Amino acid sequence: MLAKRIIPCLDIKDGQTVKGTNFVNLRQAGDPVELGSAYSKQGADELVYLDITASHEGRKTFTELVGRIAAAINIPFTVGGGINELADVDRLLGAGADKVSINSAAIRRPELVDEIAGKFGSQVCVVAIDARETDGNWECYLNGGRVATGRNLFDWAREVCDRGAGEILFTSMNHDGVKCGFANEALARLADELTIPVIASGGAGEMAHFRDAFTDGKADAALAASVFHFGEIAIPELKHYLQAEGISVRI
Repeated sequence: MLAKRIIPCLDIKDGQTVKGTNFVNLRQAGDPVELGSAYSKQGADELVYLDITASHEGRKTFTELVGRIAAAINIPFTVGGGINELADVDRLLGAGADKVSINSAAIRRPELVDEIAGKFGSQVCVVAIDARETDGNWECYLNGGRVATGRNLFDWAREVCDRGAGEILFTSMNHDGVKCGFANEALARLADELTIPVIASGGAGEMAHFRDAFTDGKADAALAASVFHFGEIAIPELKHYLQAEGISVRI
């Protein structure tokens, strides 16, 4: 059985790590290089860095930051934000990233998924999907959860899987930052319908929530931010808890 992965997520704004609730009310959470290095030492399996206000100017800053992160950690990391073309992917991989995450750009131009997978390999291409559930329908959103698209989560996930995405990073906007558990029903459906790994995001508040994402939600990895950034859950303790619950993790 493949080991389940624990992935801290660091949202970057103006060179600093920030965290919000339901995609708003951001607060500072620390230096991204120092945090990443600490998580690497604590036993995180991977890291995700998202430049949440990626602009043309921010790209240069973020690329330089990616280089510093690569020099400081020894685990794989994914970067996202402002990736719209192959040149962006090339630049970030060249700076030391292992994978890239695309979200809004993929919805606007789905061929980008085929292009990244074709040039760099599926393993490099993570498609992030932010979706909100209303009356039983999961709708995808653009621009950090600001713009509704009318696209259905499951249809879109199947399409990007078919186009060559290596992983899906699914964030439930309903659950983001509220610490009441992951969207396990939707996660389980994604796991059943797709042939690629699914990363759960949005809702971690206690160690049992990670267990449930892996058992009920059938997720391959679970991503969280504030519970790690603010010291509410320690990664070594979380992994020992999961192991005791019968879940395969790398200790």
